[in-house]
Amino acid sequence: MVERIDVTGADGVRLAAWEFRDPTSATPPGPEAPRVLLLHGLMGRAFHWAGTARWLAAGRRVVALDQRGHGQSERPSGGPGAAPALLGREAFVADAEAVIEQLGLAPVTVVGHSMGALTGWQLAARRPDLVEALVICDMRASALGEASQRDWAEWFHRWPLPFPSQDAARRWFGEDDPRVERPDPGRGAFFAEVMHQAPDGWRPLFSRRQMLTARETWVHDAHWEELAQVRCPTLVVRGLDGELGRAEAQEMVRVLPAGQYAEVPDAGHYLHYDQPAAWRAVLEPFLNDVRAAL
Repeated sequence: MVERIDVTGADGVRLAAWEFRDPTSATPPGPEAPRVLLLHGLMGRAFHWAGTARWLAAGRRVVALDQRGHGQSERPSGGPGAAPALLGREAFVADAEAVIEQLGLAPVTVVGHSMGALTGWQLAARRPDLVEALVICDMRASALGEASQRDWAEWFHRWPLPFPSQDAARRWFGEDDPRVERPDPGRGAFFAEVMHQAPDGWRPLFSRRQMLTARETWVHDAHWEELAQVRCPTLVVRGLDGELGRAEAQEMVRVLPAGQYAEVPDAGHYLHYDQPAAWRAVLEPFLNDVRAAL
């Protein structure tokens, strides 16, 4: 069972939050139940967390957010040419803060994938009163640089839009995309779920121009200093074939005052899609330990 809740984010942007309920329970979690906020990555959407949220919702209050410019949340400025400030780091962090405060989730465990993980640790560093624990899923703390941004712009330009069907999008991102070295069903499924049917075919829910603008606000900077300010228990998880290398992940754990490390074999960047059972096997014990320590 899923319920949509509208939230007002920074600058008045309308955000769509989704609360997942345990279908086997007749009553919602009580006020003392642990709370979890799920933050997707760039180009993602709240429903990318559906598989995780189903088992998390047993005994927990679980909310996933469509971040600004994504899913069913509002695109800043109402069009593809939003000002950088409306798609910057401060706005994403302020939106997460607004969701926690408006929905009464604090103190909450934030589980973030990629860009959502960066938002989570920046929020935990700035507002430790809101975040009791943090999970960083395959996000780097190092600067990625201008070459990375150019590569993304060229990649966006190569998308063969519109796709004739959602399955065609799944096949292209999972098999035919020049970035795919070998078939990647998890990646294909991830991108198929952010496509919607337009009059001329299947197109992304987001503006590619806005995604580049959002990414521009963090790729040139390293984020180690804020990471070191995160005081709550933090789990750094990487896919063995993901974008976060083992050495960097372990250095992130060393920098964190209360960091832990885990990796998921046979998984890439979209590890909660690639290996959902192994993802649960590293996430669930951490969440249980956090609650036991409180």
